[in-house]
This record gives sequence, C-alpha cells and structure tokens, in this order.
Amino acid sequence: MTDAHDTDLKKDLSATLHARRELGPEYESELADSFLEKLDQRIDGAVERRLRRGMAEQQMQVARGARRSKGSDSWGERFGFGIVSLVLAIPLSAIGGTFAGMTGLIATWIGIVGVNAAQAVRLNPGLFRGAGRDRED
Repeated sequence: MTDAHDTDLKKDLSATLHARRELGPEYESELADSFLEKLDQRIDGAVERRLRRGMAEQQMQVARGARRSKGSDSWGERFGFGIVSLVLAIPLSAIGGTFAGMTGLIATWIGIVGVNAAQAVRLNPGLFRGAGRDRED
C-alpha cells in the first residue's frame, strides 16, 4: 500500500513540475501550495490511520483484560522517576533561587515534592487516604 502511495505522490510531483514548466514561474507559488496541500492530506490520512489502529489495539488489550495491574509498575520505573526528579531539582533550584531568592527556592521545592507526591498517588491510589484507618482496626 505504501508503494502505491509513493507512486501517486511521485506522479503528483511530476505533474506539478511539468505544470510549472508550462505555466512559468508566476504560478510557482500556487502549484507549490497545491502540491503541499495534497501532501498534507496524505500525511493527515496516514496519521489518522495510525491513531485508529493504535486505539483499536488499545481497546483490544482492555477487552482482553491485559491492563496493567495496580502493582505492575517496575522498581526501575520508580527509581528512574526519582533520579530524574533529583537531577532536575538542581538546575530548577538554582533558577528559582537566583530569580526569586528564598521564595523561589521554596516554590521550586514545593513543586518538586508535589510532582513526586502525584506520581506516588498515581502508583498507589490509596496511599494518603487510608493512612489512619490501619491504626484504628
């Protein structure tokens, strides 16, 4: 199917170049716009087909019950997130401290802690909700 699209695209380009030779440079911009519009439509079509295929595959996985379980996040993923968070904290702290002093530094670290807390809640949805319930039982 890709070969047929490539052949059609080559034909369109060849026709555009031929028309440019016949019509002259005064129509060059219109011809280029026309060709680019056709190319854009082909790209949009290809992207749309890929998105539909991806969505269909995802729906099939959900239908088959292949969703990741709650505890299936790997240790490496959590460790990597923590490392990236700390590595980014260094320049963010410098920027926040330089431009806004202690207030900027505090705001930066509140953001860093917030992002890590959101990640922890995403991985463990009941993390902060049930903290006191275990002690009451």
